[in-house]
Amino acid sequence: MALDAASVIVSQDGLRGLSTRRIAKEIGYAAGTLYQLFEDLDDLIAQMNVDTLEALFEACGGVDYEAGPEAALQELAARYIFFVGEHPRLWNALFEHSLPDGRILSERHNSAVIKLLGLAETALAPLFPPGKEDLRHREARVLWASLYGIASLAVSQKLPEAETPEDMAASLATNYIAGLRVQCAA
Repeated sequence: MALDAASVIVSQDGLRGLSTRRIAKEIGYAAGTLYQLFEDLDDLIAQMNVDTLEALFEACGGVDYEAGPEAALQELAARYIFFVGEHPRLWNALFEHSLPDGRILSERHNSAVIKLLGLAETALAPLFPPGKEDLRHREARVLWASLYGIASLAVSQKLPEAETPEDMAASLATNYIAGLRVQCAA
């Protein structure tokens, strides 16, 4: 309940609107009760962010990888951009929030990121010959980082007016695949 309430609050008001008191009020509990479930507000936000990553993974599921790398990446990119457009403040919370020094992200968080990156790796797999798994792994990360940049600019309304995140993501997928085809053929 606390994570669901936190997600609703962040969806409405961003991270700035989130506090343990507000979450507790939303679920009808005392704020101190949250500290029995979470180490602190940072822990709660980190767990909420994993829920967002898992929701993004679900939103990107069902892509037709048999259609080929470009079509699969086009579809993944479109679903990613759509998700970000539907949940901009939750998506922003993934990148706005940092754990205090000395604390590390949970294994659940790392697993959620790996699953998401695995979607891009699956789409790219036909381009890479056996023995090039490390390169495929790296290229999937570069691709997702590029898509993150497009999404960030879109959410912050810093894209040029003539550009849409959907068109930019489609162009990224097309041109990235074209470049990889040349690189992998060499």
